[in-house]
Amino acid sequence: MKSLVIIPSRLNSTRLPEKPLILIKGKSLLSRVYHQVKKCKNKTDILIATDNEKIVDHVKSFNGEVVLTNEKHISGTDRCNEAVQSLNKTYDLIINVQGDEPIINPQIIDEIINTFDDINDEIITVAKEINNPIEIDNEHIVKVEFNSEMIAKDFFRRSKNKNENLFYKHYGIYAFKPSILKEVCDLKPTQNELNNNLEQLRWLDNNYKIRIMKTKFRNVSIDTKEDIEYLLKKYSQEL
Repeated sequence: MKSLVIIPSRLNSTRLPEKPLILIKGKSLLSRVYHQVKKCKNKTDILIATDNEKIVDHVKSFNGEVVLTNEKHISGTDRCNEAVQSLNKTYDLIINVQGDEPIINPQIIDEIINTFDDINDEIITVAKEINNPIEIDNEHIVKVEFNSEMIAKDFFRRSKNKNENLFYKHYGIYAFKPSILKEVCDLKPTQNELNNNLEQLRWLDNNYKIRIMKTKFRNVSIDTKEDIEYLLKKYSQEL
């Protein structure tokens, strides 16, 4: 299976200005994500899709592949789709890896590639059981509910039922067939998506099946200065 990992990277961020370029122990956040993905055992191409020449120059400084996309995209998936459409190559699988996850375990990506069912799967994403009660009420941590067949039923920020025994943290990693990626990006945003600021709700609202792959690997998304402090405190030896 010929696969492409795209890392969408937008320069401006509400909470962290120029977030992709922030240095974490001497390396930029974006560079850390890129080099984690490069550790995949499966052979896969890697492309960074950005909206700013400053990031283009930065990616070239560490010899990464990069494409400049429209700055008006409202989601990383839309940015990935434009990048795919601009290429002369064809791929069987497109994997969208968020550009703010500096310690993403490459085995997660390998597992997606190894398990993707080209016939039955439209979209795959990843979730991990939440063990820390504080994370359940953290609105920056997206949760996912799925059925016994591992098909997503809902994504949410606030816990809807505090009496539930299990909550799963959603990781912002998506795998698509190229044709499905184009289809979901052609859809108009739904009110549900806009209310919750979660693009994956647009796909559910339009009856696309999102298969959940459970993982045991931890992940840290960087959205605030506090996230960086947490990363340095808990995972400094991995950086």
